[in-house]
Amino acid sequence: MSKVRSGTQRKSIDWLTFSLYLSLVFIGWLMIFAAEYQENDQSVFSLSNPIGKQTLWVGIAFLLLLGILNLDWKVWRNFSYPIYGITIFLLVLVLLFGIEVNGAQSWFNIFGFTLQPGELAKFATCLAVASYLSGPTSKLKTTKEVLVVISLFLAPAFLIILQPDPGSALVFLSFFILLYREGLSSLPYVLGLSAALIFILALLFDPLTVTILLCLVSIGILVQNLEFRLYWNLSILFLFIASVVCIKQDLKLHILVVDGALLLFFLFFQVFKGKMQLSALVLGSFMIFSSIAYGTDYVFDHVLEPHHQDRINVWLHPEKSDPQGPLYNVLLSKMALGSGGLTGKGFLKGTLTKLNYVPEQSTDFIFCTVGEEQGFVGSLTIIGLFITLLIRMVMLAERQRLNLFRQYIYGVVGILFFHFAINIGMTMGLMPIIGIPLPFISYGGSALLGFTLMIGVLLKFDSQRYLN
Repeated sequence: MSKVRSGTQRKSIDWLTFSLYLSLVFIGWLMIFAAEYQENDQSVFSLSNPIGKQTLWVGIAFLLLLGILNLDWKVWRNFSYPIYGITIFLLVLVLLFGIEVNGAQSWFNIFGFTLQPGELAKFATCLAVASYLSGPTSKLKTTKEVLVVISLFLAPAFLIILQPDPGSALVFLSFFILLYREGLSSLPYVLGLSAALIFILALLFDPLTVTILLCLVSIGILVQNLEFRLYWNLSILFLFIASVVCIKQDLKLHILVVDGALLLFFLFFQVFKGKMQLSALVLGSFMIFSSIAYGTDYVFDHVLEPHHQDRINVWLHPEKSDPQGPLYNVLLSKMALGSGGLTGKGFLKGTLTKLNYVPEQSTDFIFCTVGEEQGFVGSLTIIGLFITLLIRMVMLAERQRLNLFRQYIYGVVGILFFHFAINIGMTMGLMPIIGIPLPFISYGGSALLGFTLMIGVLLKFDSQRYLN
């Protein structure tokens, strides 16, 4: 009896994840129908119409999912590197023979259908990274092993940047979530996120203001191991308030001298107490981050392309952007989201989306179609479905016995989280516009097939979770 039960368990899939996948795909098809449908259009389901094409892709995706679930899971383990190699080859090939869409040579044209290998590369990379990490011993113990893992996902990212499609390339950074779960030190994450934050702050404010802030943060770190820490922290709070007042009064150099002198005092004090390592780390970080702050303007003006500058200005300095130019997408997207109110205008009753005021409303900005027609309730439902799916996948990952299964699932979690958070964020103006689809919802066969591959293999792996 136990053997029968065990065999049954191995063949069962996680029906909650499967149901969430089907729900999101169905909602996506409805939203694409709403965005593209025209009352006088007699060929709604024709393959010359986006609705007809997406219907075909949904059917293919469902057949693909069924095929994956009936395939031996060992196929994915044994062929992970060949699959990865094929997608790398396709990424090279698309640079030579691909067609250009929206300024990026990212697509193949096959009998009237377009295929984007970059979407499939995310799945293949996830499989390859998990296979490498699931060896008999941990693969993150030496610098060489860490660099090998990182190179596995930076290689496709580099080829995608050459298209150029930096937005899609950024998604590959999501694999750092997997590496953190597998034991990579938190220090690179702290330094990397801090550097990114400094870069953003330097774009929002001037480098001198950022340097003053760095002084205060550095002092705050240095006093944490002193006696009467509460009083020191209160003193730093008053110093912060004084610094803000001086910045407002255009006395930045004056307060920088004061903050800098205090920083030097605490650095020497920590050295006197024998805390050489702490002092060196704080001083080194301060110098590096200050250099980033002062180098940000140069990078923005001389390294970034004009359209990248426009996207950053739309995000951080909308007052500098042309409402009829780069800012147009975000303004109309916000208007569409806001006009939906609590429960929306109703299915097929959106005005801004129906009249094609919002560019890319069935692809990158499809969430504004949800907001206008289904309102706050519909938008919150979509967000809730995604969050439930992500939480469920983390639960699935943690119950796996084989490292390969756990690592693969965490890779999928990272990719879906990046797509979900960034796409919805850029639709609401909270993130820069980088042009990545909303999983299962946005129009596009390549993305749907890529995400279906991820979910299908995930479900197959989880169905074998009782294997040792």
